[in-house]
Amino acid sequence: MNSNKGKIPVLPLGRNNHPHQDWLGADLLESSSEEKDLGVLVDNRMLMSQQCVLVAKKANGILGGSRKSVTSRWRELILPLYCGEAPSGALCPSWAPQFQKDRDLLERVQQRATKMMRGLEHFS
Repeated sequence: MNSNKGKIPVLPLGRNNHPHQDWLGADLLESSSEEKDLGVLVDNRMLMSQQCVLVAKKANGILGGSRKSVTSRWRELILPLYCGEAPSGALCPSWAPQFQKDRDLLERVQQRATKMMRGLEHFS
């Protein structure tokens, strides 16, 4: 069975793992500093901070788009739109932020969403 060598990146894990060349038969495999596995972006130190930044950026884009396109800000109108745009729980990757700065970043996005909706301002 043939495999696509371009789709087999090597993610060296650990602090003192010196870079070296990995081979699959006669072909040299590419080394990568971060990889996405099961929908979660992980770097070579097993940190997911970049994943939090990407998720916050995507959520801010969805909030900005709905803020510009919807004139009424009542929660009865915006909440179904946002829930329809955001992926359902079954399709979301399973991960949790490791650091307080990542949790704060995601919390700011959530506060922005509640401030945007009339009727939920007092929750932020």
